[in-house]
Amino acid sequence: MLMRHLLATTLAVGTLTSAPVYAADHSPELAYVPNEGSANISVIDLATHKVVKTLPAEGSLGQKIQGIALDKDGKRLFVVDAEGNTISAIDLATGKLSTQAAGKGPEGIERSPDGRWIAVCAESSNEALLFDAASFKLGKRIPMQGENPEHCVFSPNGQWLVAGNEDTHDIDVIDLSKGKSVKLIKVDGAARGMGFTPDGSRLYVANEGKGVVEIVDTAKWEIVGSITSALRTAGIIVAADGKRVYAANGGAGTISVIDTASNTIVGTVAVGQRPWNMAFADGGNKLLVANGRSDSISVIDTRKLEVIDTIAVGKKPWGVLTK
Repeated sequence: MLMRHLLATTLAVGTLTSAPVYAADHSPELAYVPNEGSANISVIDLATHKVVKTLPAEGSLGQKIQGIALDKDGKRLFVVDAEGNTISAIDLATGKLSTQAAGKGPEGIERSPDGRWIAVCAESSNEALLFDAASFKLGKRIPMQGENPEHCVFSPNGQWLVAGNEDTHDIDVIDLSKGKSVKLIKVDGAARGMGFTPDGSRLYVANEGKGVVEIVDTAKWEIVGSITSALRTAGIIVAADGKRVYAANGGAGTISVIDTASNTIVGTVAVGQRPWNMAFADGGNKLLVANGRSDSISVIDTRKLEVIDTIAVGKKPWGVLTK
């Protein structure tokens, strides 16, 4: 892409200012797909929709890799191994691999808005771990009130970290300035993927047990609405303009498209089997969906709401991340 939207942020934990910066970039837009079943990462050139590389070139990422995140410069890729209880960092220029312990059963992972932290949710040890993205050292361990946290998501202003707890059917709300969970929101079903609106006023939560998307008012940290989606809703992603939310329905093999102004479903797109985590590409004109049981990535045209390509990857892709 000739122009790449880069988010420049400045954060002293709990305070965020941001401004869009546009810079010339002649490198191809890439997608990284963690393949849980084959324990590697497929790298896709999004101009051609072809897998051009498999990571790592040397060494091992472990036995059951899941969540991935990039540092703010796009130079290092972080990936967790749920079986080995580790997080690894891959230098994308040299291929060098380094590994740290990451609690028990790490799965979800996300970079903070300012790029300082890499948050990891450890399901079996019921904690969030914050790694310094620059030094790759563990900075903080934050215990959860709930059990089996799967996805960790930062609020847009960097003040909060929320974690969906699959076993106790609730959401931990962590105040990062205090370094602890300050609220537990009950959900009538397994809480899975989550996403904030750009202004941080609402949090959309996939409720896998009920096949719905819950809406949380973040001023009160209370559920204020529910949208019926489809069987085993597990993945959530919010468009950059906040106008749409996309929900991946693992049991139905579909993506529900939600209009946030009316909080109604305005479209449904059939994809592969067990769709889960997603990412945007081409300035939001494409949505990439990891199909865990089809070993593929569906490419959706978000303007036409139709699948325009299907890309074969490794075994059991857990998600997808774009650069």
